[in-house]
Amino acid sequence: MSEEIIAIQGYEGCFHQEAARHFYSKDVKVVCCDTFRDLIKVASHKKESTGAIMAIENSIAGSILPNYNLLQKSNLKIVGEIYMQIRQNLLVNVGTSLNELKEIHSHPMALQQCLKYLDEHDWKLVETEDTALSAKKLAKNKSPYIGVIASKLAADIYDLEIAASNIHTMKYNYTRFLVLNREEDAKEVDNADKASVYFHTDNSKGSLAKVLNKIEEADINLSKLQSFPIPGSDWKYSFHADMEFENYNQLQNALKKIKSVTEELKVYGVYKKGRNV
Repeated sequence: MSEEIIAIQGYEGCFHQEAARHFYSKDVKVVCCDTFRDLIKVASHKKESTGAIMAIENSIAGSILPNYNLLQKSNLKIVGEIYMQIRQNLLVNVGTSLNELKEIHSHPMALQQCLKYLDEHDWKLVETEDTALSAKKLAKNKSPYIGVIASKLAADIYDLEIAASNIHTMKYNYTRFLVLNREEDAKEVDNADKASVYFHTDNSKGSLAKVLNKIEEADINLSKLQSFPIPGSDWKYSFHADMEFENYNQLQNALKKIKSVTEELKVYGVYKKGRNV
């Protein structure tokens, strides 16, 4: 494949597609997947895609824990990241006024994010499986009584009108997306300054503290530490860590130190810190 074909979770017009456009270009081709598990499968097969964009955490809702597990079991590497502000908009068919609306359809999370605005109106709230799919259905049925909450991209794709923009209650609402490539296709990233790793210790007293001390000794900034119970174990835990550094030698030194005090260490990817978009 010479062009980028990126697996995303959701339908055309979803925030995953918007993130893909920010990282690659507005012309990037996407393969829409129903679930994150399907996304990983498509991203892992060379004939179906060149990689994937996958949400991993949100500044309000927190980490998407199942996605860490999917990443850990895959052959994919992190080659980049994006922090994208989630802007929710009220979309209607062209010519529809707010006074005509009776129902607002969207994903439960999107509805929740906009409750302050929605409570100002006497509308019935209808939960759906996806924001972009709600927009697609609205465009198809042409109802003048239904509005949906979705992205500006969904409005553009399905020729809907933005009746009210940026209606989310909390204005600082960012989702972090990982950019994934197959291990054999992942190229070294120039000027990388961040790494994501997976590790577990023998869970003896002070074993995690030893790892954290080694990271500090290497003058590495630990920007995230996420714990997970190891399936089938007696409440033993593994960890995901995001580490920021100034040069590659500094990272190599840190990994050498960490390896000496862990039972397993896997590097998910070395890449550049994402920017807010």
